Amino acid sequence: MASDNDPSNASETRSSCELDGGEALRLLGSVSLGRIVFTRQALPAIRPVNHVLVDGDIVIRTHGDAALTRYTRQNESEGAVVAYEADDIDPDTHLGWSVVVTGYARLVTDPRELARYRPLLRPWVSRTMDHAVRISPVLVTGVRLTADGPAPSA
Repeated sequence: MASDNDPSNASETRSSCELDGGEALRLLGSVSLGRIVFTRQALPAIRPVNHVLVDGDIVIRTHGDAALTRYTRQNESEGAVVAYEADDIDPDTHLGWSVVVTGYARLVTDPRELARYRPLLRPWVSRTMDHAVRISPVLVTGVRLTADGPAPSA
């Protein structure tokens, strides 16, 4: 039996609408937490990371021993294919948005560029994060979940 606070019993109808790429990137830039998806031992790996949007690219910090650092280093010339997801969805109402970016990740090697990102991205753990990865979006998709109004009565 469903409870009163079960979202399936919501008194409002909901819908989703596709976001254009510009709006999706703007929303992604409004939050600092996301998840990066990359290949590790021929399988998908997902890591939660903090990010900043710089000139339309997503930048994250990492450390030298990280699987992501090794993956981007191995695919340095063409860039490593990755996906990046961020969202802001209310856990109670299930309203909000979600954005997925697919593109190429490259290690940032320019010391001036690394110095620029250092104050923008604070590590979550007590570990030296001396590397940065820049993701250049190729495909940007997003969806907004909205409430349309009261559900029609039966």
